[in-house]
Formats: sequence, C-alpha cells, structure tokens
Amino acid sequence: MQASDPTAPGPRPLLPDPLRRLAAWCALLLLVSGVVYVGIRLCDEFRTAVVPVLLALLGTALLGPLHRRLVKAGVQRSVAAGLTCVAVVAVVGGAVYIVVAALIDTGDEIVASLKQAARGISEHFGAAGTSLEDLASNARELLGKFGGSAASGVISGVSVVGEAIAMAVLALLLVFFFLRDSDKAAGTLRALSPRGSADTLEAMARRAFQAVEGFMRGTTFIALIDALCITVGLLVLDVPGAAGLGALVFVGAYIPYLGAFISGAVAVLVALADRGFVIALWVLGVVLAVQVLEGHVLQPVIQSRTVQMHPAVVMVAITAGASVAGVLGMLLAVPLTAAAFGVLQELRTRYESQEPSASEES
Repeated sequence: MQASDPTAPGPRPLLPDPLRRLAAWCALLLLVSGVVYVGIRLCDEFRTAVVPVLLALLGTALLGPLHRRLVKAGVQRSVAAGLTCVAVVAVVGGAVYIVVAALIDTGDEIVASLKQAARGISEHFGAAGTSLEDLASNARELLGKFGGSAASGVISGVSVVGEAIAMAVLALLLVFFFLRDSDKAAGTLRALSPRGSADTLEAMARRAFQAVEGFMRGTTFIALIDALCITVGLLVLDVPGAAGLGALVFVGAYIPYLGAFISGAVAVLVALADRGFVIALWVLGVVLAVQVLEGHVLQPVIQSRTVQMHPAVVMVAITAGASVAGVLGMLLAVPLTAAAFGVLQELRTRYESQEPSASEES
C-alpha cells in the first residue's frame, strides 16, 4: 500500500475564495435579518409590555444624571429614585399643561390661518386649492356622514387611551426601579452572560446606554433652544399662535429632520395666511436659520460625544419605525439606532485592539 504524500495539494475548492467570502457574508446578513425580523414581530406582539420598557430606558437615560447627583449628595437610592420620578412627573405634567394650553388658546387661530391659506391656494391654483377649501369648510358634513363609524371609534378610542395610561404608569414605575437598581445592572448582566463573554457584553451594554443617554439629553436641550428661538422669531414677526407653534417645534424636535420640517412648514403656512407673503418669507428665514444653527453648531457641540449617524440612516430608521409602530415607532427609532451604532462601535474597537496581538503571535 502506497503512503499518501502530505505535501500533495488538496482537492480544489468548487468556488473561488472571493465568492466563498461573499456567500459567507450573505448567509450572515440573512441570519441577522431573520433574527431582527422575528424580534420586531415579537415586540409588536407584546408591545403592551415592550413599549413601557423602552420608554423607561429612555427616561432612565435622561434622568440618570439627576439621580446620580442626589445619591452623591447623600440621599438614599430609593428616596433619590422617588424624588426623581416625582420631579419628572411635575416637569412633564407642567410641560404637557403648557403645550396643551398653548395649543388650545392658539389652536383656533392656527386652524383659521391654515384654512385661509387653503383659500389662497384655491385662488392661485384653481381646482386643487378649491378641494382643500371645500374639505375644510365641509368638515362638519363629513363628520355627520360618518357619525356611526365615529361613534364606534369613540369606544375603541377609550380603550386606546386606557392602554396608553396603563403603559405610562408602568413606564414610570419601571423608571423608579431602573434608577434605584442601576448599580446592580452590571452585576446582573455579568451573572446572566455566557462564560467568557461577560466583559464584552458589559462593555456593549455600557456603550449602548451611553449613546442613548447622550442622545436624549442632547435632543432635549436642542429642542428647547429651537423652540425658544422660533417662538421669539414668531413673536417679533407678530405671527398668531406663536406659543402653540413653538410647542409644536419642541415636540417635533424628537423626530429628527421630519419633525422640524413639519413644524416649520406649519409655521410658514400660518404666517402666509395671516401676515402675507413677505412675513412668510421672514418666518421661513427664521426656521432655516434655526435649522442651520442646529446642524452646524448645536449638533456638533452638544452631541459630539454621542453616536454620529448619517442623515440617510436616520431617515431610514424613522421610516422603519413608523411602519412598525406609527408615531411611537418614529420616536423610538433614532435612540434605538443610536444604541445599535454604539454596540457596533464597541465591537469594532475590540476587534481592532485584538487584531495586532493575533498577528504578532503568528
């Protein structure tokens, strides 16, 4: 029996090396896409429990610095968490009251201005604008025509409101527990992680939470500055409903790009209808100036330590979030994407730090 030559070349692979690498990457992408799709479907199926957890994580990321300052000042962790939750209820409740009051006080003016804008469009563009005016003027007739469906919608609306209140209460309770037990989160994660991966999982979780924390704090501060600047500009230009439009700008700032576009367009339309073309151009200039200030000064300075995402990635994330969970999905899409980018950055950093040592051993 003739012995085989160990130096003889092995069997030739069926596919060249570049194609085999491409096939491996495709298989990995399909696997990750399948896991993400199943995860999204499960979250949608159990959204009543998942949404409060996500909202609580966002609230914890925003309120974490206040809780840590109270703990450093000598306040017990449970008391500090309770005081933080009371403070957030007071602040959020006050903000909601101010926004709702502003919208109620100026809502009629804004609606009348938008209706007048539709009337102006009808004069310049004919039938297309006339249809808008007819739709605005015949709103009561349309509501009366579909009164039966509206009555049934009230019942479903009550259930939706009840579900929203229950989720808000659950989210607030989770914020309390997350803040109180935040010092135990790392230990719990390390205890549940597989052997040998505790350090990596903890680093990934910390990087993801830091990205969400920076995004929430930066976005809130930027939204406040945008709302104040645009409100002052609208007051100077004597545009009706300036307080309500400023509140709309503040809320819309939590949906990057799209929220600013919608709130700015509403402000310009109101100015066009009530103050004329010249004032509308001035309002457009104010909105664009604020957006330039945000994009070139506020975003780089305030959110320089967070995950920087390309605008195309943000728009795709917002669209995907809207398709999955509507307005709530649009609000949650960007911080979750920021967390994912933070995890990817941590993995890339660890891979790059381990690659030279592996090459030195070889």
